[in-house]
Order: sequence, then C-alpha cells, then structure tokens
Amino acid sequence: MSFESVQARKQLPNIAPEIVNYERRPSKPKQTELWIVLAMVSAAFAAFLIVPVALVAIRSFQTGEGSATLDNYRAILAQPEFLTSVLNSCKVSAASAVIAVLLAFLLAYTVHFTNTPTGFKRIVAQLTEMPMLLPTITYGFAIIYSFGNRGLFTDLLGGKPLDIYGFNGLLIGYTMYTLPTCFLLIDNGMRFIDKKFIIVSHVMGDRPWLTFARTVLRPLVGTLAVAFIQAFFLAFTDYGIPTSIGGTYDVLAMTLFNQMLGSIPNFNRGAVIAVFMLIPSIISFILMTVLERFSIRYAKVTNVSLPKGVWRDRLCAVASVVVLALLLSPFIVVLVVPFVTQWPFNPTPTWAHFADLFTDGSLSSVYVNSLYVATMTAIIGCLFAYCAALVAARSKLPDWARRTMDAMGSVVNTLPGMVLGIAFLFAFSGSPMQNTFWILIIANVVHYFATPYQMMKDSLSKMNSTWETTAKLMGDNWIKTIVRVVTPNAWPTILHVFGYYFVNAMVTISAVVFLTGAKTQVITTEISALQHLAEYDRIFALSVLILATNLIVKGIIAFATRERRGVRVREPATRPVAMFEPVHRDAKLAAFTRPAASGSATFHLPAAYRGRTRSIATKTLSALLAALLVAFGFGAFTSTAEADGQVVIYTNADDEAVAAFRHALDDNGFKGKYVIQGFGTSELGGKLLAEGKALEADLITMSSYYIDSAQERNHMFANLTDVTSIPLGTDGNSTAPSWRRPTTVQEGSIFYNTTVLTQQGLPVPSSLKDLADPVYRGQISVTDMEGSSTGWLMVQAIADTYGTGDEGKEILTGIYRNAGPHMQMSGSGPLNAVRSGEVAIGFGLRHQAVADKKKGLPIEYVDPQEGNYALTESVAVLDKGDRTNPLAQKMAATIIDKGRAELLRTYPVTLYRGERRAAGTGITTKAYPDPLSVDLLQRHQDFSESCKRAAQG
Repeated sequence: MSFESVQARKQLPNIAPEIVNYERRPSKPKQTELWIVLAMVSAAFAAFLIVPVALVAIRSFQTGEGSATLDNYRAILAQPEFLTSVLNSCKVSAASAVIAVLLAFLLAYTVHFTNTPTGFKRIVAQLTEMPMLLPTITYGFAIIYSFGNRGLFTDLLGGKPLDIYGFNGLLIGYTMYTLPTCFLLIDNGMRFIDKKFIIVSHVMGDRPWLTFARTVLRPLVGTLAVAFIQAFFLAFTDYGIPTSIGGTYDVLAMTLFNQMLGSIPNFNRGAVIAVFMLIPSIISFILMTVLERFSIRYAKVTNVSLPKGVWRDRLCAVASVVVLALLLSPFIVVLVVPFVTQWPFNPTPTWAHFADLFTDGSLSSVYVNSLYVATMTAIIGCLFAYCAALVAARSKLPDWARRTMDAMGSVVNTLPGMVLGIAFLFAFSGSPMQNTFWILIIANVVHYFATPYQMMKDSLSKMNSTWETTAKLMGDNWIKTIVRVVTPNAWPTILHVFGYYFVNAMVTISAVVFLTGAKTQVITTEISALQHLAEYDRIFALSVLILATNLIVKGIIAFATRERRGVRVREPATRPVAMFEPVHRDAKLAAFTRPAASGSATFHLPAAYRGRTRSIATKTLSALLAALLVAFGFGAFTSTAEADGQVVIYTNADDEAVAAFRHALDDNGFKGKYVIQGFGTSELGGKLLAEGKALEADLITMSSYYIDSAQERNHMFANLTDVTSIPLGTDGNSTAPSWRRPTTVQEGSIFYNTTVLTQQGLPVPSSLKDLADPVYRGQISVTDMEGSSTGWLMVQAIADTYGTGDEGKEILTGIYRNAGPHMQMSGSGPLNAVRSGEVAIGFGLRHQAVADKKKGLPIEYVDPQEGNYALTESVAVLDKGDRTNPLAQKMAATIIDKGRAELLRTYPVTLYRGERRAAGTGITTKAYPDPLSVDLLQRHQDFSESCKRAAQG
C-alpha cells in the first residue's frame, strides 16, 4: 500500500472500511439471505414436484402384488386403442397448432405492423385473450350449443355448417384454446422487432414479400416455432374439450382420464400413460433450447412510423375482425343459455338459473372456495416467484444456483396438469394435506410457476444492479433494501403476477379434479360434477360467474398498473427479443401477463413519489402477509369437515336422491351435522379404490358393486349396526352384505324427443334390438360403459337376452354404429343430447327421463322389451377405527329407514319388506343372473370394446 494511502486512512478514520480499502481486492459477498431463499425454493420444488412425479414413475412399474415389472407397459402398448389415441392426439394437436399460429400471427401483425387506429389495435389484443378467462371444459358445451343439430348458429344458418364431433370439433376447440397463447408469444416477440429495417428495405427497393420475409418473418422464426410447440402441447394434454365433443375420436388425455377415473380405474396403468405424456414435455424442453439459437437480438429498438399501406391495413383489419368473430362466436351461447328457461325449446327469459347459484348453499360455497383458492394461490405464487427471481436476477450466487431456478421454470412449463394432479394424489393421500385447501393452493402455485417466474426475473433484471450495494453502504440490511427499494419498483409486475395466478386458479381443472374434498370443491370441479347430472344451465351460469370474476380482477389490476404522472419510463438501449418466455400449457393466460410493459423499462421516480410508493407498497405487502398467516392458520388446515365434527357424505346419487337424503337427515335431528359432496360414479369409484380408509368421507352412497370391490380390496367399511329395515334381496344377492344396504335402483330405459322424432320421420323404438336398425343412423346417443356404469345397463340387457356371441355382438355393434360420435362418457349425456335436440333417441337412466317429462319437456320414454336392467346404489360407513364419526352409523340408518318413502317416488323399485311400488309404473325390473362385480364389469367392458372397434372399422 502506498504512503499516500496510509496517510489518507489516518486522516479519514470515520469512512466505511468498504470505501477506505478501495485498493484491496473486494471479498465475495456471503449473501446468506439469498442462499436461504435458494434452499427454501429448492426444497419446495423437491417436495412438491420431483418427489410426486418420481412416485408416478415408480407406480408405473408396480403390479397388483407390489412387484416391479414391465407388465403395465406391455399391457398398455398391446392395446390398439392406445396407439390410436396417441396418433389421433398428434394429428389434431399439430393441425390446431398450425392454424392457431397462423391466425395469431395475423392478429399480432395487425397490432404491430399496420397503421390501423390505436383503439382498434387495443380491442383486437383484448378480445383475442378473452377465451383465457373461461375453463376449457366449457368450450365443448359452447360448440355443441352453437353448431350442433339444434345449435344457435345452426338455426340461424338453416343447417349445420359442419360435423362438430370427433376431429372437426376438437380442431375447433383446440384452436380456440391455443390461439390466445400463441398471440401472446408472437405479440411479445413483435414488440422488439426494430421497424427501421422495414424502412431501409423499402428504400433499397425490395419487393413487399421480400421485405416481409426479411424484416418481420425472419426475426420471428424462433418465436413462431416456440408458439407452435406450446400450442401443440396445450392441445395434446387437454381433456376438458374432448370430454364433450371428442366422440369416437380417442385422444391420449381422455385415455389417461378413463384409466384413472373410468368405470374400472387402474392407477398403475394410468401412471404408465402419465409417463408417456411426459415424453412430449421432454421433447418440448429440448426443442426450445435448440431454437434459442434462432433468436435475433437488436442493438437498439427504434420506434419509427411504418410506411403507408392502405390495402394492407384494410385487409388485415377485415381479416382480424373475421378471425375474432369466429373465435368468440361459440361463446355467445354461454351468455344466452343461462338467461332462458330451457334451451332451445323454451327461450323465455329468466333469472332463475343465477338465483339458484346464490340460493343453493352448496353452489355459493363452491364460488367462495374458488375465490379463496385463487386469492391464496396468487399471494403464495407471487412470493414464491419473487423469491426465485431474486436468486436468478439480483444475486451474485454461482451460475449453477441461478441456472437451477431457470431449470425449475422450464421443467414446470412442460409438465401436464393431469400428471401433476395424479402425482399429488399418489404422494399426499392419507397425509394431513389431503382434502385441504393447502394441496389445491400448492398444486396451482407449482403448476403455473413458469410464467410468473420469468415475468419477475425480467422485471428485476432491468433494475439498477447497484441498489443493494448502495443500500449496504448506507447501513441498510438486505431485507430492508428489498422491501423499501426493489419491491416498490417491481410492484406493477407483482400485480400482473397476482392476476396471472388468480385467473388461472379460477379456470384450472386438470390438476385439482383429483385433489378436492367435500369442503374444498371449486367451480371447475363442480362443473365437472354437474356434467354427469346433465345440469347444463347451471354449468353455463357458473361459467358466466367465472368470466365476470376474472374480468373484474383484470380491470382492477389494469387500473392499478396504469401509467401515472410523476413516473417517467425510459426504454433501455438494448433488449433481446423475448421469444422464449415460458407460457404454461394448461394456463389460460390473462391479458395482463405480459412482462414487457413493466419488465422492459427503467423507472426514475421523484423522491416524494418514491417515498410515498415505498410506504404504500410496504404496507400493502405487510397486509398481504398478515392475511396469508391468518388464512393459512385458520382456514387451510381447518377446511375439512372432520375438523368441524360433521359427517362427510360422498355420493354419486342424482339430485332427487340427494334431496331425499337431506330431507330424511334434516327431519330427524341431523341438520347442520353433515356435508354432502357429489361425484360422478367413475370418479368416486376411483377415489374409493385409490384412497381406501384414507378417504375423507365418513359415509358413502355408491354403486353396490363398487362398494363390494372396494371392501374386498381395502377392507374399509364397517358393519352397519343401526339399520332396522330388512332387504328383499333384489340386488343380485340373496342377502345384502353386512357392510352395505341398498338405497335406490338405477334402471335403464329408452327415451326420445317427440319433436325431433316427428321432424325426422322416425318410428318409435320398442326394444334395444330396434336401435340397431340403420334407419336410426346418427340419431341415437348412448353411454360408453368405459366412462360410466350407466352404459353397463344396456350391455347387461343385450348380454342376458341375446348373449355375447354373434347375435349380441351384431346388435351392440349396430347400436354403436348408429350412435357414431354421440357416444357419451357421462351417464346423463344421452338424455342431454336428446333434451337439446342433438339426437332423437337415447338410452340412459329411466327416472331422469320421467322427471323431464313431468317438467313439460318434449321427452317420452319406453321400457324396452328386453326389460329394465338395474344397478343398485347402497349406503356404507367407513371404518376409520378411533377416528370413525359416531354419527355416521345413525345417519346411514336414517337414510334407509326414514328416507325410502321419498326415494320410492322417483325410484319405484321395492327393496325392503313392507314397501309398495307406486301404481302404474309398468316397469319390468330385471337383474343380471350373475352377481355384479368389477370382474363382471371388466368382461362386459371387453365385450363392449370389441363391438366399438367393429362399429368404427
């Protein structure tokens, strides 16, 4: 050290050592806080992503005996329908991705490279993103009610413009679903194309097409490729759209859903399909890494006026209007159907469907649950993404630490939501997190992490990198610097991230459908349950509620992040083209998710404004943290009914049966002491077989054969001790088992729409054999027994009457051939198709058709000559040892002993001694000669599948 330096140190004893020792080589900062943040984020990903997904992979190698083999893979690959579903998924996903990218490019080009009015451009951008605010499960219903046989536009056009089932319907639905995502990617890429090169190209005398190719298309090659990959992956993994309009066009997502929650769930084989669905994720990750080399980076983005092009502007404007009209027109019915009495036969305006939402306590609580989950997801998600982005963008940690954060975002970005839901189901069944809000919130935070992380990282990386150092020299610690300096400048992006998480948590279903419990149902899972009950008026009403909520949140955030006076924003001199920012496959991205607006700017705040902003931001953040602690401390872990001492009742029963259960319980002193949660038969059956005694429910009402199979596998039910009614033994057994008692009988019947049948000039069928007549081609809807046991009623009748040989196979094949794309995965699907006029004739549950006729709908029913084959529903109490709710046995007895009188009005089959069937029912109830079991169901399902293949071939 020089003599002058020594003298300077002696003369300046009060100067901070960091300044005095300027000649020393600075020591590397420890950054203990950031190491702690890195460890916490990494541990969270290990616990809630790596471990659950690893369990899925392990489960795929397990057999029923617990040994590890390749038998599950061999069994899946040996199924011809599996390979068919893979090829079908690839074809329709690729086709929709190409169309979505082209249309999105047109819309983005109109916004950025035409001289159309600014207001028009803003409207184009906002309307393009509107479909993101609705769940995909609504898309298929909207298409049917718009372009089906009795759809809104079918009536206006005087005929069907195209066949909407199978490939065509999926192509339309997937394009609607993926176009907004493609638009966001391409729009973001176009923001950073330097337009001065267009002027240069014109001056050089290039032809218009050459100018377009060199100055617009070439810089976007990588972005367009990434948009295609993202769109393909979104379509490949979605099951909300094919569940309603897929028809006989099998896709992989539905194959996975049926394997996990079909009529015969097989979780090990479902894990195999989940592993196969990860293959596109890996390919997607590799391709996007390779495509990064095509990124073109400009040294400076110049804002210049575009050359005049009147015809260009007019053509792009007209084309954009046409594209938006086609994109949004199917959603018009979502805003129409909930406000009419009965679409399409009684269009009288009504508010009754929305009144039901708020007078029905279960529906209003579901909406509150969705708001709670969405809000908490947004709060936790913001903190989580912010912490990860601080490590990546505001630290001096080693490169491997920052790359770890990037890798986490990339992995999550390519993970299908269904696979994540299955992984959580395997990992947390039986744990304290099961059926709580915690598991839903964490699943959403992990599921949608990729884009918020990238948004926060972009925003933080644009800020002055010396702020933390300066604050340290002034005596502030790291936490105080982050709260008082960094966070206020990142506040607009934080609000965007909040909105992104909120909107996606409101519309997601792919993961949470496997994880909700009796008191944690959300709107999208309720829509899925209502689909099984054919309650489409309520489905559309709930969809409108989701849309309105998301629009309100979007508007609030747009208002909060608008540009104010006193804030001067200066674009940086250099900014790479942001073409590889993750856009999550299952995410309906909101319009406010772009990082460019806030992330690409450097903020220069006046001192007064800066101090006020810091104060507001700090107080707001503190309030959010306090709300977080209160909500999690008193809400998330106390969300189960068990904590309230209530009896949890799981049921697959229809509304009429549930109403009878409630009346019996309420009238006998149990009001407020129970909570009922409805499921589809296959979904509840899957939970029974998967969770066993870990099931949240204390009492269930369910198909008898499922209860027997679950008891055989899991030994999960207690003997009923309080029931006094004596069964007649009409359920296929001489005596009902001690662990269950029958509640209702579900009978199959033919029904038809009198108006459509007359219009089509078709004869009234009298037997199932008649339904195989080619005269009914395209006018029949039946249930696929792979998706619902309702389809088993028809197969039972054919197998018992005509056998499973040539005659029976010919009849069932003929019925499937006539049904074509109107094979339904829901037991109530055929009745809805007949009710809406989509087809003339259906086969399904008799009591539902009877109820529709009583309501005055043009529905008539026929008891087939083969007889009304039946399935019993039974009540059972779970044996949880010391945790068994003592009221469960009493409630089971009340449902049977006190509720049967009301049940007989809707389900007029006697089950107990002393009961009498109502006069004039005329039902020929028949029971299959062999005891109903999952094994018999599997044999009949194999028979059904062979007939399906014959019909399609």
